[in-house]
Amino acid sequence: MTRELREQDVQCSIAQAASVVGDWWSLLIVREAARGRLRFEELLGELGISRKVLTERLRHLVEHGVLERRPYQSGPVRHEYALTDVGWALAPVLIAMQDWGDRWLAGDGILTGVATPGSPEARRVHALVGTPIPAPMRLESANGPVEVVDGPTVLFTYPATGVPSPLPPGWSDVPGALGCTLENRLFKGMAPTFAADGIAVRGVSTQRPDEQAVFAEMEEIPFPLLSDTELRLAAALRLPTFRSGQVVRLKRLILVVDALRVIRHAIFPVLDIPAAVTEAHEHARTLS
Repeated sequence: MTRELREQDVQCSIAQAASVVGDWWSLLIVREAARGRLRFEELLGELGISRKVLTERLRHLVEHGVLERRPYQSGPVRHEYALTDVGWALAPVLIAMQDWGDRWLAGDGILTGVATPGSPEARRVHALVGTPIPAPMRLESANGPVEVVDGPTVLFTYPATGVPSPLPPGWSDVPGALGCTLENRLFKGMAPTFAADGIAVRGVSTQRPDEQAVFAEMEEIPFPLLSDTELRLAAALRLPTFRSGQVVRLKRLILVVDALRVIRHAIFPVLDIPAAVTEAHEHARTLS
C-alpha cells in the first residue's frame, strides 16, 4: 500500500505526498469524504472495495492526519471518517485531476467554459439531482462565512466578473466565459420575486471575497456572493471547472436545492442565461 521513500526522494515533497495519498484507493476515499460519504458502509458500497483494503486505507489516512475518526453513535460505538483541514487541503488536487480528465481524457483538449449536453461533465452534474449538499458547507463572503444552503435555495456558479480585477487575456475567446455580470443582474432583477417565494439565492465563484464585495457594491447585488477559492464546494459536488489566467474557474451552472439540502434540479450547460434564471425560479417555487 505505502511505498517506503527512497533516500533520494526524502527531500522531495511530491514523493512524500504520493506516499500518503498517491494510492488509487486513498485518493478515491478522499474524493468520497469530500462528497460527504463518511461512514465505512457508505464508502464500501460506493467504492466497491474490499473490507480489508478499506480498513487499511482508512487507518493509513487517519495516521497521516488526512482523516479524523469520530463516533457518530453509541451502543455499539460506530465511527465515521471526516476530512481534517489537512484533508480538505487536497480539494484543489482532486479538482485539478478532474479538470485534466474532463479536458484531456473525456474531452478534446479545447479550453472551454461550457459542456455539451450528454457529455461526462453534464451527466455528472445532472446525477447530483436527488443527492444532498454535505453539511455544513460554509464559504467565505465579504461579510464572513455564509452557509451555502438557507432553506429552499437557488445556487448559481459562474466563472468570474470583470470588476474589479481585469479578466485574463483571451477571456472572450473561451466559450461560456462571458455573461457573468449579465447573470448576476438577471438574478438581481428577480431577487424580490425569489424573496417573496421564500427562496434564497447564492452566487458562487472562485474570485476572492474582496473582489466579489467590490462587484456586489457596484452592481447593488442583494444576495450573498460566496468565494470557493479553496474549492471545497467544487470538490464536494465534483463541479466542472476550467483554468484561465492561472486560476481555476467554475463553469456556469444552476442548482435548485430544497430545505433539506437535497438538490432537486440542475441546469447545465447554461446556454441561455435568461431562460435558465426563469427555469430556476419555476422549479424553486415548488419547494417553498
